[in-house]
Amino acid sequence: MTALVLATWFALTPVSQAAVAQQAEVIAEILVHGNHISTNEEVIALSGISIGGPVTPDTITQVRARLKASGKFDQVDVLKRFASITDLTKITLVLIVNEGPVRIDFEEGPEGEEVAVIKRRRGFQNLMWLPILDAEDGYGLTYGVMISRANIVGERSRLSFPLSWGGTKRAGVELEKNFATGPLTRVTIGAAMQRRTNPAYEEEDDRRRVWGRAERAIGLVRLGATAGWQRVSFGPIEEDLKTIGADVAVDTRLDPAYPRNAVLATASWERVGFEDRDVLHRTRLDGRGYLGLIKQTVLAVRVMREGANGPQPAYLKPLLGGWSNLRGFEAGAFIGDIVVAGSAELFVPLTSPLSVGRLGISAFMDTGVAYDHGQRLKDRTRHTGVGGSVWFSATVFRLSLSVAHGRGGRTRVNFGGGLTF
Repeated sequence: MTALVLATWFALTPVSQAAVAQQAEVIAEILVHGNHISTNEEVIALSGISIGGPVTPDTITQVRARLKASGKFDQVDVLKRFASITDLTKITLVLIVNEGPVRIDFEEGPEGEEVAVIKRRRGFQNLMWLPILDAEDGYGLTYGVMISRANIVGERSRLSFPLSWGGTKRAGVELEKNFATGPLTRVTIGAAMQRRTNPAYEEEDDRRRVWGRAERAIGLVRLGATAGWQRVSFGPIEEDLKTIGADVAVDTRLDPAYPRNAVLATASWERVGFEDRDVLHRTRLDGRGYLGLIKQTVLAVRVMREGANGPQPAYLKPLLGGWSNLRGFEAGAFIGDIVVAGSAELFVPLTSPLSVGRLGISAFMDTGVAYDHGQRLKDRTRHTGVGGSVWFSATVFRLSLSVAHGRGGRTRVNFGGGLTF
């Protein structure tokens, strides 16, 4: 008897499952999440579905498209869930919407009372404003603002308009798109007009640029490729450049504001094409190491080389001197087709690591050589600066003021710092 019952159950089970599979799925419940301005009823009406309606293979896609087409939501997601564990034909659809930035206004109610009303922020109210602040001896203070709008071409995108004055005068537009998956991590295109004074030649360097860049992050390694066009006006020189380049960076820093037991290494190559000059291949190598010593002290060591395979025009020649690579000398004190520099600096914080910002002092030695193509490094004079500095860092802000003596020269004050995002 038992065997007969089991045989009958196994025989009927496939028939029962097939019958359930053949039954059409229907909407048993609709849930709405994320809305602040639109009511649940309005969201459901825009979705075009209702309780008791059928669920087809295209329902999720169609509902998502209708909600996006309404123009009321920045982001939309539609999830399908089973409403019952005993009846698999009953489906719950979850509508998740994001109406973007909102604001709260206070208006007069029907009886004269003050009522809080949630409204969607539009136009200029949706813009992000970030300050631009940068300072370096030889170039002066640069200040301005970057105006941005997020999700302009989909999620993880941003359209920005950097505007700055002072040491670097710049107006431009940049479109950035980041990717969570795929072969690329970030793509950027942009155009800009820029003017700054070259401290070595004391000439205005005017540039109009158009460029595109693609990046790929693989763990601690970031690969990049850039292509662009520039129109350069530098004193009597006026010419067009076409550039294409590639770069790689390895960054193990956990705290870029005050790295410890970390390495930052970058290498780049750039091909520069001119209208009436030979093609140049420019390279740059920059390696930095940060070793933690007693308590919070850190020893930082840096070695860099920047140069090309031939003579460079004046506006492309790397400069040696100043806060960026040789303190104790003025910015642009030495010029060459090739610059090799190095430094060692001991950082000593004076405040607790738990403080919002870090204040500290340091002792350093900078050294470097600048020489032209065809000359030999060992035949050139090495310049060295020795001194100390006071510095302050807090999240995105850093400021450093140093006093250093350049051997064979004089004692100078160098400064640098600014905001980084």
